[in-house]
Amino acid sequence: MKAIRVTELGAPEVMKMANIPDPVIMGPDQLIIEVQAAGVNPVDAYIRSGRYPMRMPLPYTPGWDGAGTVLSTGPGVKKFKPGDRVYFSGSLTGAYAEKTLCEENQAHLLPSNLSFPQGAAVGVPYGTAWRALFIRAKARPAETVLIHGASGGVGTAAVQIARTAGIRVIGTAGTEQGRRLVSALGANFVLDHTDPGHMRKVLELTEGRGADVILEFLANINLSGDIETMAAGGRVVVVGSRGKIEIDPGLMMGNDGSVLGMSLRNAPPQENAEIYAAIGAGLANGLLSPVIDKELPLSAAPLAHEAVMKAGAHGKTVLMPYVPALPERELEAAGAGRR
Repeated sequence: MKAIRVTELGAPEVMKMANIPDPVIMGPDQLIIEVQAAGVNPVDAYIRSGRYPMRMPLPYTPGWDGAGTVLSTGPGVKKFKPGDRVYFSGSLTGAYAEKTLCEENQAHLLPSNLSFPQGAAVGVPYGTAWRALFIRAKARPAETVLIHGASGGVGTAAVQIARTAGIRVIGTAGTEQGRRLVSALGANFVLDHTDPGHMRKVLELTEGRGADVILEFLANINLSGDIETMAAGGRVVVVGSRGKIEIDPGLMMGNDGSVLGMSLRNAPPQENAEIYAAIGAGLANGLLSPVIDKELPLSAAPLAHEAVMKAGAHGKTVLMPYVPALPERELEAAGAGRR
């Protein structure tokens, strides 16, 4: 089968298309999925570059989430059968490939109202948003959440999830298109985070109280301002960071505030089951609807990694293993904003 392989850590170009053996079921509770769409997440880029605490043994196939059709199952698999449409959050052999091997508890039925690209946008973004909001921050109805970078994959998921729970949402985005998207998803207020005064506006919108919960995707830039803007007893959940930052801990002491780290990979099995049971219900009844920014062929994995690390995302970038590689001119156009 065709797959993207990383043989050395480094820039996006270290990812190369290769022909490798198909995955083989090794345990009773495993299944093989024909991947129709693979999700691209910032964590994939961090791991590939070597800037992530977890190191993958080389060579490896990147990718944590995706969607496709079940091809075969081990004798212990009870929830799925060949032909089922599924999405997965976690893979034993990597998602950037025509086929992947998963444990049964990593896969979930994909509702018929969602496409495969939308299914590939569920696993990491929605799981991360849910865990950040309700397990780490313990957000409650009627509270206010500030979502920095609300137009990206996790951000769009967080806006939808928070609004369905009765949480007041202030979302930020750096482009007019992004702000329109965040508004359309149901955010109560939308701010331009390129405006130097946007954090002051958060205080104005909350009558000086500040945000109860802040989801932060670029903590090395924004964390100090977050701490200054959170309400008494507020919680900042660090979902992403690309470096170090100096903060004043005294500000947290004065208002009983908390800064919480978070990684979806730390969720234990029972917690994962709870997360995706709740997400599955929201997907099935239409309250949650993943937003796709770019659909690119598998061969464009380097371009996808560049795109996912840039500002101005409008949903999730996905790779399509069975879409033919595009000519260079079309590939550049796709990277600029194919929807």
